[in-house]
Amino acid sequence: MEKINHQHKDSIFSLLFSKPDILRELYCALEGVTLPPDTPVKMNTLKNVLISDQINDISFVIGGRLVVLIEHQSTINPNMALRLLMYVSKLYEKMNKRRKLFSTALIRIPTPEFFVLYNGLASFPDQQTLKLSDSFLDTEALGLTKEQAPSLDLIVRVFNINAGRNPEIVSRCTMLNDYSTLIAKIRYYTRQLGDKMEGMKAAVQYCREHGILDPYLEEYAEEVFSMRITEWNTEEAMAVWREEGFEEGEARANQKFVRNLLAKGMPIEEIARIAELPVEQVRAIIKSETE
Repeated sequence: MEKINHQHKDSIFSLLFSKPDILRELYCALEGVTLPPDTPVKMNTLKNVLISDQINDISFVIGGRLVVLIEHQSTINPNMALRLLMYVSKLYEKMNKRRKLFSTALIRIPTPEFFVLYNGLASFPDQQTLKLSDSFLDTEALGLTKEQAPSLDLIVRVFNINAGRNPEIVSRCTMLNDYSTLIAKIRYYTRQLGDKMEGMKAAVQYCREHGILDPYLEEYAEEVFSMRITEWNTEEAMAVWREEGFEEGEARANQKFVRNLLAKGMPIEEIARIAELPVEQVRAIIKSETE
């Protein structure tokens, strides 16, 4: 099996779900199908593409399907379908860059499927479908009826993977069940102990005592600590943006968001990634705040 090279920017999600056998099991759980254990899984995740330098997206080909899988911890973005359209376009470009797109022969490409696994704190149903066509402008002025299908669409299936949600799906994938339990325990112990790191340690200890994520926690415990703290800082920062700045207009919201992250001691590059802004714009905002 190919050895996975985990970079420091990986999330716990990408760390745990980067192995072909686990992705095969997860895909079967989400689709409610059974595939032979020797069905090949080819990873083709793109780096630094999904607008915000995404660290928790995974893409792979399995059984003629091109699957894009994203973990989402903050409120579901209504523009997710549009973002995934941009992502999958780059995937197909990468997969076919050496092929003759203008030849007379038809180029066959894997059928795309899009999944978002939600484990945020906001209330969310077990499942939801997002469509690119929901973003389209009103077509009545063009003389098109509502019954006419759009020329382009993209469908995203969102699953709530918080503990206790979608039990049929979670029960079919041990890693997904264990991961949901770990996240729930981190939140529980952090609330009880009032400290993120202590909550993390208690959650890991609980999982080890109950055989959850064994042997992964033993092998990657230190990485999990640093990853989880980074992810929670990101989630909190997004909450601050929504609660304190979103309604003040985009420019002022960006300024307040950047200022809040800077106060947390985050480096400029990390602020730019979380805020989905160019590094130069972040520097300009910081400069204006200090003048």
